[in-house]
Amino acid sequence: MRLRRGRFGEVIRRQLDVFAEDEARGLFAEVQEAKARYDRADRDEAEELYGDYMDVVEAATEALAEMRWRYAATLDEDAAEEYESEFNRAVRRRWPALGLEIDNR
Repeated sequence: MRLRRGRFGEVIRRQLDVFAEDEARGLFAEVQEAKARYDRADRDEAEELYGDYMDVVEAATEALAEMRWRYAATLDEDAAEEYESEFNRAVRRRWPALGLEIDNR
């Protein structure tokens, strides 16, 4: 995956690669399983299963935000803002479902 060239593009790419590898059997597997259950649900179960799916998406988004915060804390204020903006854009591009909420964290 190629990120738009930005000041932090390479570090963000590496961070997201590590996150994807670390969470392949954890949060990402849970997101996929919850989405599949929702997609297969009949009308009576759909609302509850969608809520379950969104809970897992929220947990994954929160984990990404924690990663972002930890790195941003090492930067000066202007650089941290730039980094956070680039990070959020990269998450939205790579994982649209998770990117929906990343700006709110």
